[in-house]
Amino acid sequence: QVQLVESGGGLVQAGGSLRLSCAASGRTFSTYAMAWFRQAPGKEREFVAAISRGGNTYYADSVKDRFTISRDNAKDTVFLQMNSLKPEDTAVYYCAAGRGLRVSRRGDGYDYWGQGTQVTVSS
Repeated sequence: QVQLVESGGGLVQAGGSLRLSCAASGRTFSTYAMAWFRQAPGKEREFVAAISRGGNTYYADSVKDRFTISRDNAKDTVFLQMNSLKPEDTAVYYCAAGRGLRVSRRGDGYDYWGQGTQVTVSS
Protein backbone atom coordinates (compact mmCIF):
# COMPACT_ATOMS: atom_id res chain seq x y z
CA GLN A 1 0.00 0.00 0.00
CA VAL A 2 1.26 3.47 -0.91
CA GLN A 3 -0.17 6.75 0.32
CA LEU A 4 0.50 9.89 -1.70
CA VAL A 5 0.19 13.45 -0.42
CA GLU A 6 0.49 16.38 -2.82
CA SER A 7 1.44 19.92 -1.85
CA GLY A 8 2.58 23.14 -3.46
CA GLY A 9 -0.53 24.20 -5.33
CA GLY A 10 -1.88 27.72 -5.21
CA LEU A 11 -2.78 30.85 -7.12
CA VAL A 12 -0.25 32.33 -9.53
CA GLN A 13 -0.32 34.86 -12.35
CA ALA A 14 0.20 33.81 -15.94
CA GLY A 15 3.89 33.46 -16.67
CA GLY A 16 4.68 32.50 -13.11
CA SER A 17 5.98 29.26 -11.62
CA LEU A 18 4.94 26.68 -9.06
CA ARG A 19 6.59 23.53 -7.76
CA LEU A 20 4.37 20.65 -6.78
CA SER A 21 5.55 17.92 -4.45
CA CYS A 22 4.17 14.46 -3.84
CA ALA A 23 5.36 12.62 -0.75
CA ALA A 24 4.91 8.86 -0.73
CA SER A 25 4.70 6.51 2.20
CA GLY A 26 6.20 3.05 2.16
CA ARG A 27 9.62 1.61 1.62
CA THR A 28 9.33 0.73 -2.06
CA PHE A 29 9.00 4.17 -3.63
CA SER A 30 11.93 3.61 -5.95
CA THR A 31 10.17 0.65 -7.56
CA TYR A 32 7.17 2.70 -8.72
CA ALA A 33 6.69 4.69 -11.86
CA MET A 34 5.31 8.08 -10.86
CA ALA A 35 3.09 10.48 -12.76
CA TRP A 36 1.13 13.69 -12.58
CA PHE A 37 -2.35 14.07 -14.02
CA ARG A 38 -4.69 17.02 -13.92
CA GLN A 39 -8.40 17.64 -14.17
CA ALA A 40 -9.96 20.97 -15.00
CA PRO A 41 -13.63 21.75 -14.21
CA GLY A 42 -15.91 20.08 -16.72
CA LYS A 43 -13.07 18.22 -18.38
CA GLU A 44 -11.69 14.72 -18.22
CA ARG A 45 -8.55 13.90 -16.31
CA GLU A 46 -5.48 14.20 -18.52
CA PHE A 47 -1.89 13.05 -18.40
CA VAL A 48 0.71 15.70 -17.61
CA ALA A 49 4.05 13.99 -16.99
CA ALA A 50 5.59 10.74 -15.82
CA ILE A 51 8.94 9.44 -14.64
CA SER A 52 10.06 5.83 -14.73
CA ARG A 53 11.84 3.94 -12.01
CA GLY A 54 15.06 4.59 -13.89
CA GLY A 55 14.43 8.30 -14.29
CA ASN A 56 13.19 8.48 -17.88
CA THR A 57 10.68 11.28 -18.31
CA TYR A 58 7.58 11.70 -20.45
CA TYR A 59 5.43 14.78 -21.04
CA ALA A 60 2.16 15.79 -22.60
CA ASP A 61 2.72 18.02 -25.61
CA SER A 62 0.84 20.85 -23.89
CA VAL A 63 3.41 21.09 -21.09
CA LYS A 64 6.61 19.99 -22.77
CA ASP A 65 9.42 22.55 -22.38
CA ARG A 66 7.52 24.26 -19.55
CA PHE A 67 7.13 21.53 -16.92
CA THR A 68 9.80 19.25 -15.44
CA ILE A 69 9.14 16.07 -13.48
CA SER A 70 11.80 14.70 -11.16
CA ARG A 71 12.08 12.30 -8.25
CA ASP A 72 14.15 12.00 -5.12
CA ASN A 73 14.14 8.35 -4.08
CA ALA A 74 15.99 9.13 -0.86
CA LYS A 75 13.08 11.34 0.19
CA ASP A 76 10.29 9.25 -1.41
CA THR A 77 9.13 12.34 -3.25
CA VAL A 78 8.28 13.29 -6.80
CA PHE A 79 8.22 16.87 -8.01
CA LEU A 80 6.61 18.82 -10.82
CA GLN A 81 8.28 22.13 -11.60
CA MET A 82 5.88 24.26 -13.60
CA ASN A 83 7.17 27.33 -15.41
CA SER A 84 5.58 29.79 -17.81
CA LEU A 85 2.16 28.90 -16.46
CA LYS A 86 -0.91 29.66 -18.51
CA PRO A 87 -4.56 30.05 -17.50
CA GLU A 88 -5.31 26.78 -19.27
CA ASP A 89 -3.04 25.01 -16.78
CA THR A 90 -5.65 25.68 -14.10
CA ALA A 91 -6.76 22.33 -12.68
CA VAL A 92 -6.54 19.98 -9.75
CA TYR A 93 -3.22 18.16 -10.07
CA TYR A 94 -2.99 14.55 -8.94
CA CYS A 95 0.05 12.43 -8.19
CA ALA A 96 -0.08 8.74 -9.10
CA ALA A 97 2.11 5.68 -8.50
CA GLY A 98 2.21 2.60 -10.68
CA ARG A 99 3.66 -0.86 -10.12
CA GLY A 100 3.80 -1.69 -13.81
CA LEU A 101 7.05 -2.15 -15.63
CA ARG A 102 6.12 0.43 -18.25
CA VAL A 103 5.27 4.08 -17.83
CA SER A 104 1.71 4.76 -18.89
CA ARG A 105 -0.02 7.91 -20.10
CA ARG A 106 -3.34 6.41 -19.04
CA GLY A 107 -4.87 6.76 -15.62
CA ASP A 108 -5.65 3.05 -15.42
CA GLY A 109 -1.93 2.37 -15.57
CA TYR A 110 -1.54 3.59 -12.00
CA ASP A 111 -2.45 1.90 -8.75
CA TYR A 112 -2.36 4.67 -6.16
CA TRP A 113 -3.53 8.27 -6.24
CA GLY A 114 -3.17 11.32 -4.06
CA GLN A 115 -6.02 13.61 -3.06
CA GLY A 116 -4.99 16.37 -5.45
CA THR A 117 -3.81 19.96 -5.13
CA GLN A 118 -5.43 22.96 -6.78
CA VAL A 119 -3.45 25.08 -9.22
CA THR A 120 -5.06 28.30 -10.40
CA VAL A 121 -3.42 30.53 -12.99
CA SER A 122 -4.88 33.99 -13.40
CA SER A 123 -4.65 35.96 -16.63
